[in-house]
Parts: sequence; C-alpha cells; structure tokens
Amino acid sequence: MARDYYEVLGVPRGADAEEIQQAYRRLARRYHPDVNKDPSAEDRFKEVNEAYQVLSDPETRARYDRFGPDFRRVPEGAEREPAGAGARGFRGGFRRGGGRVFSEDDLGGIDLGDLFGDLFGAGAAGPIPGADQEAELELTVEEAYRGGRRWVTLAGPEGSRSYEVNIPPGVTDGQRIRLAGEGGRGSGDGRAGDLYLVVRIAPHPRYRLEGRDLHVQVPVSPWEAALGATVPVDTPGGEVKLKVPPGSSSGRRLRLRGQGMPNPRGRPGDLYAELRIVLPRRLSERERELFEELSRASSFDPRRDR
Repeated sequence: MARDYYEVLGVPRGADAEEIQQAYRRLARRYHPDVNKDPSAEDRFKEVNEAYQVLSDPETRARYDRFGPDFRRVPEGAEREPAGAGARGFRGGFRRGGGRVFSEDDLGGIDLGDLFGDLFGAGAAGPIPGADQEAELELTVEEAYRGGRRWVTLAGPEGSRSYEVNIPPGVTDGQRIRLAGEGGRGSGDGRAGDLYLVVRIAPHPRYRLEGRDLHVQVPVSPWEAALGATVPVDTPGGEVKLKVPPGSSSGRRLRLRGQGMPNPRGRPGDLYAELRIVLPRRLSERERELFEELSRASSFDPRRDR
C-alpha cells in the first residue's frame, strides 16, 4: 500500500502551500539522484515528487483528501479536472549516468536553477557540502599501544595524498580517527566533507587483543609451575613481572590489572597471561636422573587427580 503523501513530505494534513513547497524543496535536494548516490535515492525521490505533484495542486489535493489513495480511480467528471493539467512542457533537465532525464516537470514546475543552482554553479539554492569518506589505517599492536604522529599516504582518483595523523595511545580496532575537511569536496561554497581513518590492528605473533585487554602466552618451566616463581613478560609497553603461584598448570590465566592497552579517557585494559609449561627439548643426564627420581617418589596421576 502506498505511503500517505503527507507522511512522505513530513507535513501535517493542514499544511499550507508554502509548507508543502518548502518540505518538497528540502527533500528533493536530499534525494535527487544527481546529488545523492545511494541506490535507493532515486526511488525515494520519485516518491517525494509524486507526493508533491498531488499535494501542490489544490484540486488534486482536495480529491486526495476526499478519496484517499484511490482518488485516481474516481470516474472522471466526479470532480473537475485540475486547471492546466498537461500544460507543462519540458523546460530543461539533466541526465544521471545514462539513466532517465529529470526535467522541471519532475520537480513540480520548480525552477531547476533555483533548486539546484549552487550544484551547477549558479542560483539561490544553498551550497552542497562534500561527502564524508572512509579509509582503513592498519597498525601493529605496538603502534596502537604507543600512539603518536605518523604519515599516512592514501591513493585516490586524483592521485596519492599524504597526511600527518595524530594517533591516540591505546586506539582500538574499528575506532575512527577524524581528519576534518579532508573528505569529498563541496560544490559552490559548500564545505568539504571529513575523512575518517578506520583503525585495523594487524594480527600479532605474540599478542591477542580483545577490546583493550591483551592476551599473551607465557612459557614456564615445570619447576617454575610446580614451585612458583616470578617471571618476566614482554608487553607493548615494556617488561613486567608476573608472579606464578605454586602448583600452576598449563592453561592457567593470570591477570595483571591495568597492563593492557592504555585508555586516555578511562581505565586501561588488563593483561591476561596464559601459562604454558615447556620442557627442555633434550634432557641432560642429570635432568633425566632427577625426573626419574621424581617419578618414583610421586604418586600424582594427572589423569585421575584433577
């Protein structure tokens, strides 16, 4: 079922002719296919135009108010035809990429230069701002941790452009960095759009990120896991000390608060260290003797005593 024409234009049913025209002009600028490249814009423009064609003519509007969406099915003669119907001629138009031509008839008789003047270099319509644009910015975990200034070069239709970008410390995957005025160029006096750099943090051989939390595997020896120890852990911010409790097994996760990714506006992330017990690749003679002695002395069965 067709949408209510008043709803399409966003005006109340009691709106006067000036309100209807102002609403139409605003929506026509927004959805005209030569201005809005969204695939759905043309259908929206046609819907707005149809609503305006009906509501801008007093007699057609009266028929619509009386009979509703079926007003066109009312037999001719039930109401007087709108004066001048079919009298409008083609007075100029413009084509979008080989598609249909939009003329002043499509715009309800409103002057094209008045409605889209600044888009084509003249007229009283407001300037058209440039579109915002996005590009991906890949960072290593270390670069995201430290932040700082760096040069970024992006390839575009007009060639490569380089920018000096200030990267906040602790930037996260998917976060956007705004470069004001570096997006699409506006028409006439319209301001340029903004360029947003979408951060993508590259996979790391040692660290795994979940938001601002860092996950890292920490290798420990069997005796460090059994007896407890304090071991060094490398992080993007430098070395920290991890206290391994006695009797720790592989897979145990230990949390170091505040040692994850920094957060300039709040609490930093945490570091989660997952223990991984590692044996020597080759046992010395003495190491083998000690392990054999341990096997005889211990009654521990890892398949039963869990």
